[in-house]
Amino acid sequence: MEFNGPALLITAIIAVLSPLVAELPIGLRLPMVVVEVGLGIIVGPHVLNWVSPTGMIGMLGYLGLIFLFFLAGMEINFRAVRGRPLSLAVMGWLISVVIAFSFAALFYRLHVIVSSPLLIGVAATTTGMGALLPILRDTGELDTTFGSYVVAAGAVGEFGPIVLLSILMTREHTRWLQTALTIFFVVFAMGALWVALHPKPHKIVTFVADAMNATSQLPVRIAILILAMLVSISEKFGLDLILGAFTAGMIVSLGSHERTGERLHHRLEAIGYGFLIPMFFVTSGMHFRLGALLSSPRAMLRLPLFLLLLLVARAVPTLILYRQDLDSEDHLPFAFYSATSLPLLIAIAEIGVQTNRMQADNAAALVGAGMLSILLFPIIALMARRGRARVLSASPVESQETI
Repeated sequence: MEFNGPALLITAIIAVLSPLVAELPIGLRLPMVVVEVGLGIIVGPHVLNWVSPTGMIGMLGYLGLIFLFFLAGMEINFRAVRGRPLSLAVMGWLISVVIAFSFAALFYRLHVIVSSPLLIGVAATTTGMGALLPILRDTGELDTTFGSYVVAAGAVGEFGPIVLLSILMTREHTRWLQTALTIFFVVFAMGALWVALHPKPHKIVTFVADAMNATSQLPVRIAILILAMLVSISEKFGLDLILGAFTAGMIVSLGSHERTGERLHHRLEAIGYGFLIPMFFVTSGMHFRLGALLSSPRAMLRLPLFLLLLLVARAVPTLILYRQDLDSEDHLPFAFYSATSLPLLIAIAEIGVQTNRMQADNAAALVGAGMLSILLFPIIALMARRGRARVLSASPVESQETI
């Protein structure tokens, strides 16, 4: 694998430009992920052909995908989402599976899509946890009751599809053997989570905490070791690597002591969001076959259809399950937050094309729908939440005037 300096330079320039473009005062704050993918499309082989997502750049992008789901697993606060939020999230995702697979089968029967109905069904059940967390954190809703329900739905909306994708995409084993291996992996992961939660000797905690400030950065190396171990085990079992990465993130998060956990998280975020994850989104844009989308009228029609499927599959459970737990005004923003997805859609589309299970125009339409969802759905949700906040803040004044 040759070193490609110009390709690395262009990708690094895009990584720096993306947050600056996202902050432009144009009346609409563009999600940084959309900017990174969009600029990757422009410089990629299907438009300007300045950079190709192969060799070293392709490897960095793949590492970025693994690190993205590793950090997503670390972000889950089990203490905040356990109980009612988590149980509703699991039931809601199962309902989403039924809805998504039913519509995917219908599309296949009607020849709207001619291949990959299972992958389309899995894609429609996803939630972009990594994209939602910064939004919830910036708006101060991450620690609210509403935020805990959104985080729970997002966590299940990532972990569930990853497990389902690992079962459906197997080629190394029979479907039943793959299911058994997946169950074994989940049991193994639960055991590792239990060990991570178990109290640790004070001397070890002190030693690891002191090593955080040393040049060895031992806690960071231990976290990377856990990531490599879970990824290699999942690969050995014929599972998708992102399942191992997501599980490793949960183990590291739960196993981190309070003294070192926050600092460790900041250091890993610096590696991920500062370097590897932008590489993934930029190279994903390079992979995006814009010509396959624009040259096919049927593919252009599928894009809004897939966008609607994302919304329906994730919104219907909200109307069914959350009536007593969320105020009626929160149902709309919750539905749009739950339907926001892009990173896992990109992974599903790339895996589908590479394994010849998804046509290029379907993959382009699916990623395009994900880009629109991450561009539009959070904005709609934020507008709905802000509208409700204005009503709540105005109501005491109105009541005083009537008195």
